[in-house]
Amino acid sequence: MVAVIAAPRTAKVQLAEARRLVDPALRAAVDSLPSSMRHIAGYHLGWWDPDGVPVRADAGKALRPALVFGGALAAGGTDLDAVSGAVAVELVHNFSLLHDDVMDGDVTRRHRATAWSVFGTSAAILAGDALLALAMDVLAAGGSPAATRAGGMLAAAVQRLLDGQSADLDFERRDDVGVDECLRMASAKTGALLGCACAVGALFGGGRPAQVLRLAQFGEDLGLAFQFADDLLGIWGDPAVTGKPVHSDLRSRKKSLPVVAALTGGTAAGSELAATYHGPAPEDLAGEAALVEAAGARLWAQAHADELLGRAVEALAAAEPEPRAEAELVALAGLAVRRDR
Repeated sequence: MVAVIAAPRTAKVQLAEARRLVDPALRAAVDSLPSSMRHIAGYHLGWWDPDGVPVRADAGKALRPALVFGGALAAGGTDLDAVSGAVAVELVHNFSLLHDDVMDGDVTRRHRATAWSVFGTSAAILAGDALLALAMDVLAAGGSPAATRAGGMLAAAVQRLLDGQSADLDFERRDDVGVDECLRMASAKTGALLGCACAVGALFGGGRPAQVLRLAQFGEDLGLAFQFADDLLGIWGDPAVTGKPVHSDLRSRKKSLPVVAALTGGTAAGSELAATYHGPAPEDLAGEAALVEAAGARLWAQAHADELLGRAVEALAAAEPEPRAEAELVALAGLAVRRDR
């Protein structure tokens, strides 16, 4: 009898399946928090309104859990092997979002008011801290032989993420940010956790050391490509898709990758942008967005995102993953990077 091999799942199916697998364990973990932290975390995760009434709000794409599961499958394991790893990574991601919203002053995320704007700055920071501590608890409680090493990887990724966030904040006060240091910041802020997600999945899936390293590189390259795509959406994204106002990164004067490329590119449009960008944001930001594009930075960012996506796919192939898992991770990466096109 010939075995039937299932066709690779589409990226959207993978994300939906990741959400289905991770949510029960994520809810159980959050339920273990003190009531004050649980209330804010549950609101941020889209489970209830500010008064604690259950709702069905946007909980996020579940990209990082999907990458954890994909890493496990690529290494020859199963989704179920990696649930605790997926929950831990998702908790760390949401810890970073809670703090990021406070630091950036964003009042909207996922089409609703941010946690700090509802509950206050201090309460949102504490809730983020609670999710970070909970992530480590979840890994330790899972009982997997891979838990100790996965915990070390996750802790190292958090340190890099914080370093990247610190650099991002520092850039807001500087007028001399270069493209290379902006790339290093983005690699740490976004690439570290996506690389960790893939590596943690591979660990829980029983991957060989070389596989774990290659899958980590896949996630790192994908993370930087993802940040390029995110920065493009931060200027030109549709609010119905992003959950944030159009030109949101320009309004907050972010030194995003396209903006820094425009400011430092030596073009007339970049010089014109520099004359206004270091001051308060104007009412109409469409003119500044047009200057970024005229400086060639929009096309530059799109080209770099595509190049990094190609590098990520090469690193994935070098990991010698299970064929179906490889196809699924390629599809997932493509959706993550090309969501604006």
